Amino acid sequence: MKKEYIINWQGNDFVKYEGLLDEAHQQGLCRVSTTLVQIPEDENGNVAIVAAEIETSKGTFGGIGDASPENVGRMIAPHIIRMAETRAKARALRDAVNIGATAIEELGDLDADGARSSNGIAAIHEDGRSYRPDVPKASPNRPASANQLSTIAKLSRLLGQSEEPREDLTSAEASERITDLSRKYNDLKGNTLTKRSA
Repeated sequence: MKKEYIINWQGNDFVKYEGLLDEAHQQGLCRVSTTLVQIPEDENGNVAIVAAEIETSKGTFGGIGDASPENVGRMIAPHIIRMAETRAKARALRDAVNIGATAIEELGDLDADGARSSNGIAAIHEDGRSYRPDVPKASPNRPASANQLSTIAKLSRLLGQSEEPREDLTSAEASERITDLSRKYNDLKGNTLTKRSA
């Protein structure tokens, strides 16, 4: 990948989405498609979830991206569906072009040059994932929202399962299940090339 698309932040290298896209075109990008899995609404914390699928001459690769006002900068907050889509495509593109570095757009509260955005509250895990320590976690004392249950069902369908989430799930349990299903979806799509070449 061209050096102009690599950003070093706090000693770690990150890639720009535009660099991933450029590399994918050089490697035979055939198709990019996305699906809005969850519409952001008040009852789901205004979290948008998008699934992306990238097809190149090497195979098909997928990724899931999420965005909410809590994990993007103030300037991006009105555009969370588009940011979720960009993050989903970035994850799929990274697998497609065999880039292990995280895309800078996947991090919260950073702009495209790796500078902290104006609200400056995000923290970064050692593995490069961003999080907001001031945002409360899903509650174990509150029932799962209708949107959480719908998201579980949609992700299950994307995985080829027919899971109907339990009505008695708590908000915290539903959040964990969504994370688990998203991870499985990303793993499944990342292994597509291996399965096709076997």
